[in-house]
Amino acid sequence: MKKLATLAVIATAILSACNGGKLREAEAQNEQLKGDLCETLATQDSLLVLVNDISDGMNQIKDLEKIISTPGSLGESVSRRDQIKNDMIAIQKALQERRERLAELEKKLADNGGESSTLKRTIANLKAQMAEQQTEIATLTNQLASANIRIEELNNQVTHLNSDVDSLNTGLTAEREQKEAAQEAANAATNELNTVYYAIGTGKELKEKKILQSGFLRKTKVMEGNFDMSYFTAGDRRTLAEIPTHSKKAKVLTSQPKGSYTIVDVNGQKVIRISDPAKFWQLSDFLVIEVD
Repeated sequence: MKKLATLAVIATAILSACNGGKLREAEAQNEQLKGDLCETLATQDSLLVLVNDISDGMNQIKDLEKIISTPGSLGESVSRRDQIKNDMIAIQKALQERRERLAELEKKLADNGGESSTLKRTIANLKAQMAEQQTEIATLTNQLASANIRIEELNNQVTHLNSDVDSLNTGLTAEREQKEAAQEAANAATNELNTVYYAIGTGKELKEKKILQSGFLRKTKVMEGNFDMSYFTAGDRRTLAEIPTHSKKAKVLTSQPKGSYTIVDVNGQKVIRISDPAKFWQLSDFLVIEVD
């Protein structure tokens, strides 16, 4: 009896240890999930801050645009022109910094698996807004240049940015061309896989083209040996539903399964009507029809 009691105590201890281990593992997983969630929320908060910064940046650009477009504003003191120049440089630098922050946040969201459809749309909208701001800055730069105000630092940054844009456009063009070429190759391969061939002729014509071979006391064979491929007409199994024979009599010599086609009369001439294309072409891509 004492042994049984001892065994019961040991078993209880083992079960408690196992359950305790599972509990600790579950708690660790829970803490990990909490950490991931907190990191994702923090990233989303940073994204909202960036939204406000980008909005403020557009307001700054609009304010500067009003100043430049105001008659006489560019003809004031040297300090005024320098201030406009410095504002343009500051806006350009801020825009570049926001672009880098957005790229970093986008990467974090992707890495954490928190990039929902809503966040994707938000990121796309921010990119569009920054592109619009860059366009506005370029316009202002042209206006300043026409007023003979030299902003060497800004011009260098704009040139560098335009170079990056050109490189990106070149890369996108090459990628698009590669995709189009790959699609064309895929279409060509698909069309080739779906290409079928049929030949229509009298027994004599088929023998002359070595499509039909027969002899005395020998079974007639279809397409044995070096037959004339140029005698065949190419078709697409996906769209080839009927084959006119232009003859009052027609007979299928190849091994197309019965039930996959019918031979019907249309205006006194035989027409091969394919009712089940998959079954009809499953044994061979070639069809030979003998007519009188």
